[in-house]
Amino acid sequence: MNGKSVIVLLLVFSLVEIRSMTTSEKRKCRDKALEMFHHAYNSYMDNAYPADELKPLSCSGRVRGIDVSRGNVDDALGDFSLTLIDTLDTLAVIGEVDEFNRAIQLVIKDVRLDSDMVVSVFETSIRVLGGLLGAHFAAEWLKAQGYSQLAWYNGELVSLAEEIGTRLLPAFDTTTGLPHPRINLRHGMNEPVELRSQIFTCTACAGTHILEFAALSRLTGNVTYETKARHAMEAIWQCREKSHNLVGTTINILNGQWGSKDSGVGAGIDSYYEYCLKAYVLLGDKTYLRRFSKHYDAVRRFVSFGPMLVDVNMNTQRMTKNFMDSLLAFWPGLQVLWGDLDPAIDTHEMLYYVTNRHRFMPEAFTTDFRVHWAHHLLRPEFIESTYFLYKVNLCNRACHYMRAHVRMCCRV
Repeated sequence: MNGKSVIVLLLVFSLVEIRSMTTSEKRKCRDKALEMFHHAYNSYMDNAYPADELKPLSCSGRVRGIDVSRGNVDDALGDFSLTLIDTLDTLAVIGEVDEFNRAIQLVIKDVRLDSDMVVSVFETSIRVLGGLLGAHFAAEWLKAQGYSQLAWYNGELVSLAEEIGTRLLPAFDTTTGLPHPRINLRHGMNEPVELRSQIFTCTACAGTHILEFAALSRLTGNVTYETKARHAMEAIWQCREKSHNLVGTTINILNGQWGSKDSGVGAGIDSYYEYCLKAYVLLGDKTYLRRFSKHYDAVRRFVSFGPMLVDVNMNTQRMTKNFMDSLLAFWPGLQVLWGDLDPAIDTHEMLYYVTNRHRFMPEAFTTDFRVHWAHHLLRPEFIESTYFLYKVNLCNRACHYMRAHVRMCCRV
């Protein structure tokens, strides 16, 4: 066997090695995931719809104002069939076109967006506005592909998206452009009066609107939505610690002063960084790319400790917590989008170890991987990062071995 044959065989064996699951095993996992989705979705539709959520132990709908309050968690509920709206695009992605068609007709017919309820601006933006927009794009795509079930669709979801976007806009009328954390769907910022006394919001809550609001502006021709979201992003950028490009966890919406100066990539900040990079991906605006690049360098210098990601003081860069929260599990996926694979793999392996050690990923865990907060909220971030790494590694490892073993330099 000659040298070239050995090299080719090494390449083949290397590629085979990374396929840890057979096609049959992957199909079984896919089918199991579909079964789990259908179990959850059908349980909600059969026992809870049109309520916002299903209470799985009693198999009944959670109705805000009637059921015992869970505090701030209930700020996501607005009597707008939240679970169904949040699920629409998933139905399309998994190929349930008939049910997707039925579901968007239910939303158009049944959902009202003017309840006299105080809701989270952040949650309503990403889940209701985002859900309606995602379903609209899915419906348009399916219609263009010739699915007759969607032949009737004529942009009705955009009208609902525009309504909820408009109802959120008064929250952005502040001296800094940073939005209030909560708003009343019917009365805006006018009632109850204590809404205006809530002057602190989290960085993620203020900086996670540009994707939805920009998409809404492009669909409707009304630039106001995108402008408001851009101003909020600009305000956070201007308020960063300029020497090191770190941001804090909470900020005063009236004067831009930081409430909490803890800086990390987990709860309170997470999706601001995500939207910096994804705003560039969606809009092609290099302003967001440059900002993310500076933030990313700061995170790598001051927040990353090997595979761990800890909170530090944004001014002194000294560690402020000895635990990490599960929301930071999105970070390896974002690193994949950024193209920094080695640290993404390292952090993902650390998170995988924590998950295996405790059966589930705790809501928070210490730097020596003990449980800090024991509850588990079925968060999707770790699965998303796993998917990104899986998709990129098949290509990346092949390219690595090609460069290492096959590429030759021609010499004159």
